[in-house]
Amino acid sequence: MRLHRNLVFTVVDAIKLIFNEGEYADKVVQKALKRDARWGARDRKFVAETIYEMVRWKRLYNEIAGTKSHYSTENVWKNFQVFAILKGYKLPDWNQLQGVPERRIKGKFDELQKIRVFKESIPDWLDELAVKELGEKHWSKEITALNMQAEVILRTNTLRTNKASLRKKLADEGIATVFIDGYPDALKLVERANVFRTDCFKDGLFEVQDASSQLVAAYLDVKPGMKVIDTCAGAGGKTLHLAALMENKGNIIATDIYESKLKKLKIRTRRAGVHNVTTKVLDSTKVMKKMKGTADRVLIDAPCSGIGVLKRNPDSKWKLEPEFVENIIKTQAEILENYSKLVKVGGKLVYATCSILPSENENQVKAFLKNNPNFTIIKDYKVSPFKTGYDGFYMALLECKS
Repeated sequence: MRLHRNLVFTVVDAIKLIFNEGEYADKVVQKALKRDARWGARDRKFVAETIYEMVRWKRLYNEIAGTKSHYSTENVWKNFQVFAILKGYKLPDWNQLQGVPERRIKGKFDELQKIRVFKESIPDWLDELAVKELGEKHWSKEITALNMQAEVILRTNTLRTNKASLRKKLADEGIATVFIDGYPDALKLVERANVFRTDCFKDGLFEVQDASSQLVAAYLDVKPGMKVIDTCAGAGGKTLHLAALMENKGNIIATDIYESKLKKLKIRTRRAGVHNVTTKVLDSTKVMKKMKGTADRVLIDAPCSGIGVLKRNPDSKWKLEPEFVENIIKTQAEILENYSKLVKVGGKLVYATCSILPSENENQVKAFLKNNPNFTIIKDYKVSPFKTGYDGFYMALLECKS
């Protein structure tokens, strides 16, 4: 396998932006891929995957290279040397790749496989927290799974097409997909590709949405004609899924505290052919009061640590702080308490997170039910990255009895 100078220099510049300027990896990758219009699919794949790999294995590569966490240009190149050796690349005769200690790199890698925080490349505090909540054996399996590269999963927009038809149309555009057992609207890409350039995407035939995330809207048990409130809608991936499940009938109110995210949702609804969604910015308590006790269904896709989605957001490992997790647990409790008031008697709500920590999930629900005896739990479900290969999620279906 050969390394190409312009691609590697793009990766080095991207890593400096992520770790020195605090930019988000996905945004940096998007910018990096626009650097040269002449790049083919293989070049783009190398750039994107190498950036994510170097972010994912930051602590491991730093320890092997002896660079700690100081990201000078020289140190980024030392980290790249570690990446290249461990991936089996033949090193070209460049100034930045002279005198690479190949044997020492491989020996140090083998030595560090005995220490989980280096082997899995995670901060000490996160390892300690997860062991405390999940147990050492369970956490070891989960973090190994969360360090795997995320697969690209599509959700068929059933308002415009069906899964079999979409699969054929994507194949006609050169993109091979397979069905996934247990996920009625999902297609998995056989090889990574830029699906956003396809006519199928432009025509609103699918959304990119992880398999686990596709379970949440269905868990809410919606029917056509219902009034549904999506309380933390964001850019609306689950909102669009709810609209499809409701066959564009009824009323979905998508709310969020960020107007910019709801603007993105409006663009997505037009592409998807969704007509039953209205958006509301939660900029005052009046908005909530007007909706109190009116909803047949409420979705609370709560803000969380995001530990369940580390495979697609590997830089979260380094951006997360213990204080954030402590604070988000308090925020989740407040959101569940406040937004549950939107459910009418006989109505249902789903509380969901993309975390695998009990403190953000079943413990939150238990505490809520203790303080709100008018609600009962119908069922809950935990998605394990280790068992499924997909993102870690939690969802609980609650009913308002009185």
